[in-house]
Amino acid sequence: MTVQNILLSGIVGSTAYGLAHAGSDVDRLGLFAAPTTDLHGLRGPKESHVTTAPDRTLHEAAKWCRLALGANPTAMELVWLPAELYETRTPLGEELIGIRTSFLCAKRVRDAYLGYATQQFRRLENRGDGSFSADTRKRTAKHARHLKRLCHQGLELYATGRLEIRVENPDEYHSFGERVAADPSAALPLLRRYETAFDETRTVLPEVPDEAAAEAWLLRVRRHFYRAETR
Repeated sequence: MTVQNILLSGIVGSTAYGLAHAGSDVDRLGLFAAPTTDLHGLRGPKESHVTTAPDRTLHEAAKWCRLALGANPTAMELVWLPAELYETRTPLGEELIGIRTSFLCAKRVRDAYLGYATQQFRRLENRGDGSFSADTRKRTAKHARHLKRLCHQGLELYATGRLEIRVENPDEYHSFGERVAADPSAALPLLRRYETAFDETRTVLPEVPDEAAAEAWLLRVRRHFYRAETR
C-alpha cells in the first residue's frame, strides 16, 4: 500500500508501551493529507488505510483530528510518542505535536479511557472462568494488560495533561495479565479503583477542547497541499 503525503507516523502499541515480547507484532500508526482537490469531488477520498503484515493504520488528517478531539486513546498515542519511535515527522507533523494538548478536555478523556478499559473488561468477563485454550489465555492476558494501561494512562492524562506512553514497570503489567488470565474477575477491582480515582482526582484539563487550534492546523494542511498541486 502506497499512501502519499504522510505527515506523521511511528511505532505504537505494545512496543511503544514497553510490553512487547518475542513474537509480538509491531504496530504502526500515522496520518496523511489527502490532496486538497480530492476533497472537492462527488466522492471524498478514503479516510483510513489499514494493512496487516505489516500492521499499519493511516488516518486522513481530518479523521485523525476528529478521533483525537474525542480523546480516542489509540489516536492520541501518535502525538505523544518518544522521539525514537517516530518514523516520519514532517514540519506539519511537528506542528500537530506542538498543539497536542489543544485536543484534550476532561470529560472526553475520562469517558474515552474508562470506556475503552470497560470494553476490555467485558471481553474478559465473557471468557468465563479461565478454563480455555492456551491461545485464548494469551489474548486474555493481553486484554488485561491493556485494561490496566488504559486506566493508568487515562488517569495520568486527566491529572497532569500529559500522556506517558511507556509504562514504568512492565513486569507488573505482565503479572496482572497472568492473574486475570487465570481468573478474569480479578480485573474488576482494578477497574473500580480507577473509576473512584477519576472521581476523586482534580483535573488540569479544560471543560472543552480547543477546536479552533485543530481547525487552524487542518486548514494549513489543506492550503499546503492545494498550493503543491497548482504550481
